[in-house]
Amino acid sequence: MTAPTELRVSKDRRLMTVSFPGHQAFELPAEMLRVLSPSAEVQGHSPEQRVTVPRKRNVAISKIEPTGNYAVRITFDDGHDTGIFTWDYLHTLGHEKAERWQAYLDELAAKGLTRD
Repeated sequence: MTAPTELRVSKDRRLMTVSFPGHQAFELPAEMLRVLSPSAEVQGHSPEQRVTVPRKRNVAISKIEPTGNYAVRITFDDGHDTGIFTWDYLHTLGHEKAERWQAYLDELAAKGLTRD
């Protein structure tokens, strides 16, 4: 995947818009990026270790830093900053936004957790 042509964070810091050449722009909520972070803290080192992260409805993006030519590191206002979001991962999140978000909501419900 090539680098995005635009990475933009909304004024309220709760939405990141990612545009790739030849694709529609993807709007990715900060909450979704936080709870689906590719970090080992969230994803674990195997599927069994993956963590369902609750109570992030109001999380915001504090900072975005380039990581080489292939990714960005997103720092969230809750202090989480260990996820490296590759262009491929951001593209996948954009294309699979509805399915991944619903799977997250289903996990929360199954575990008795909430977004608040």
